[in-house]
Amino acid sequence: MKKRILALLLSAMMVFSATACNGDTTSSIVSSDDSSVVSQIENSSDEKEEQSNTESSEAETSAPETTTTKEPETSAHETTTTKEPETSAPETTTTKEPETSAPETTTTKEPETSAPETTTTVKPEEDEPVQATGGFKVLGDKLYDANGNEFVMRGVNHAHTWFRQHLDTALEAIAKTGSNTVRIVLSDGDQWNRIPVDEVKEIIEKCKAYKMIAVVEVHDGTGKDEVSYLNNAVDYWIEVKDALIGNEAYVILNIANEWYGSWDNLDKWAEGYKQAIPKLRAAGIKNTIMVDCAGWGQLSNSFIKHGKEVFEADEQANTMFSIHMYGTAGKNKSTISRAINGAILLDLCLVVGEFGYNHSDGDVDEATILEMSVEKNKGYLGWSWKGNGGGVEYLDIAKDWEGTTLSSDWGEVLINGKNGIKETSKVCSVFE
Repeated sequence: MKKRILALLLSAMMVFSATACNGDTTSSIVSSDDSSVVSQIENSSDEKEEQSNTESSEAETSAPETTTTKEPETSAHETTTTKEPETSAPETTTTKEPETSAPETTTTKEPETSAPETTTTVKPEEDEPVQATGGFKVLGDKLYDANGNEFVMRGVNHAHTWFRQHLDTALEAIAKTGSNTVRIVLSDGDQWNRIPVDEVKEIIEKCKAYKMIAVVEVHDGTGKDEVSYLNNAVDYWIEVKDALIGNEAYVILNIANEWYGSWDNLDKWAEGYKQAIPKLRAAGIKNTIMVDCAGWGQLSNSFIKHGKEVFEADEQANTMFSIHMYGTAGKNKSTISRAINGAILLDLCLVVGEFGYNHSDGDVDEATILEMSVEKNKGYLGWSWKGNGGGVEYLDIAKDWEGTTLSSDWGEVLINGKNGIKETSKVCSVFE
């Protein structure tokens, strides 16, 4: 009898062992640490080989001539101006290279969409709303508003720095699209006129009046590698912090637009933000922080390789990431999926902070960006309401500041399309 029991126990152990060895992919991902998840995401594409084969040709085509305010790189869209003296194009010295995170394969299995469980991440249960904390809060790969409700951004960018006279008209028109968020271009004086604190306050109050969350960003360091541009943006936010403090439920702080244009040496990108974020927190700024990817905003490896350490530099654990999807980061389904699903796997909060339907570095798969953002409950903000120039006027969402007519190839798709703003946007609950 004892022998029989022993045999049964041995058999059960063998079955358990076989099951453990042959478990499904999701189980192995969930039980793995962050480094193995990163490895899996990196191995999901032959991006390094693609970079080697295409970098010289894309570098030449990604920088159009411009006489406008927006940097002429793959994620930058020029805006003409008739008012500000600094509106001529900034000098660009960075050569655009193809994104190292963009796979060109249809055979590679995409990352699992479930977020890995780690001992350091605390995520709310689906049926337990987060308690209000006075402002937005990042928990895992999701963003929650001050009432504890999940918030998904749907909106557009507005180039305020170069079109300050159109603020009222633009905000009213953008609100009519159903946008729940508007990303506002500001400047700290490095390249364009410094926007004073009273004007920042005015912008925020007007966004609140139209029931739109304001994402404010400094644009002067676009595509720059020098840490001085990032530091100057941080100093600017500290100088105008009176506009931010008390508005944590209505304002998200996007530190610097597309700072760090290079596609390599991502340690420098990470170190820059690991120093910037604590400085903002030490100044008493408690708003949710948004960090743009390197590579002119298009390099998903920024957060895939270094997102965790940048996030952990925030003592309030309230930092999210933004990727800008143009002809490199948004060129096809596998590339888009790698970024969005990669963030989910790593339990990082991600938004598509800018995208268009076409750009100087190639065609954009805007339909997939919209569809996947809706499917995965991720935010998106289209570039830009109006004012693009220097050959990329096609990025104008509206043909007039009042929004009377939308551009057929871009504005109509973004605003009125199946997965567009009007169909999928929900006003933030702090306004209800």
